[in-house]
Amino acid sequence: MKCLGIAGLALALVASTIPSHAGEPVNLILNWAPTADHSPFYYAKAQGWYEKAGIDLTIETGKGSGVSSLKVGSGGSPFGIADLATMLVARSKGADVVALMSIYANTGQTFYWLKSNGVNGVTDFPGHKIGNPPGDASRVMWPAFAKAAGIAPDSVTFVNVGPTAKIAALKSHTVDIISDFYNEHDLKVIEFGSDLGSLNWKEIGLNPYGNSLIVNGEYLKKNPKLAEDFVRISQKAFAACVADVAPCLKALLDQVSGLDKENQERQWERIKFLMTDEFTTTKALGWIDAERMKKDYDLVQTYLGMEKPFAVDSAFTTGLLDTSIKMDASKVKK
Repeated sequence: MKCLGIAGLALALVASTIPSHAGEPVNLILNWAPTADHSPFYYAKAQGWYEKAGIDLTIETGKGSGVSSLKVGSGGSPFGIADLATMLVARSKGADVVALMSIYANTGQTFYWLKSNGVNGVTDFPGHKIGNPPGDASRVMWPAFAKAAGIAPDSVTFVNVGPTAKIAALKSHTVDIISDFYNEHDLKVIEFGSDLGSLNWKEIGLNPYGNSLIVNGEYLKKNPKLAEDFVRISQKAFAACVADVAPCLKALLDQVSGLDKENQERQWERIKFLMTDEFTTTKALGWIDAERMKKDYDLVQTYLGMEKPFAVDSAFTTGLLDTSIKMDASKVKK
């Protein structure tokens, strides 16, 4: 009996060290393969911030904003990262998605080409091949870009090129133009030097919100506190990474193989620029402005059409953001 008593006490002590309930399993599907712009999520996870809030986070590699929007919109993943214009397209098709926090306050969408290929600007695009993945946001939004640039939407040919094969495809002349995020700009400058030509969409007057944190609408209704915790932890992590990116990139590189540290450091400098606007520096880091969202909605409606029109204010909320956390513009290189 004495032995049983000791054994029982030991079991009780062990049981007392185990949390009364495991964290809520939560999936975050990225827009693409993990890179520097996703490092805050890896950092917050490594720090145990999500876990302390009762969130057992899994980070899933994505295959484009179109894919992540549809997976979140169908309830296949509660949270995701997606280009906001692409998310609006998905919502018009019935996807139940809501934007919670902007990551790229400025569009990261950029086209790159080699001048030696005979392309010197957007007017030379017709008749050329553009390489990018099928689910890429720039391909989804191409009709808007083409019309804003004054060229026919069907004047180019799209070639399926994986995210990591874009530079090789351009170098080998498999394609004449590639689309990519501005945060990868330096890698192309290093590779091609003065032969590189580029155009960010903002330069032709298209500056829709870029990558943002999105949530399934029904999930948000059922789990408002968890969603708020998730947003605020992520917001806190982005602010911490703006202050000092080194531990954030370490957390990323510890979990994701095949990434070059120096390239990720260069990327982060570009990402800080993309995160910064008049609202993220004064309202809250991650702020989504209602007027800009209306313009993005009109952009999608004008150039792509809405299968089922909806009130744009139903597609986003800033109510979960911590307004005490703001983007630190002093950390952005001019």
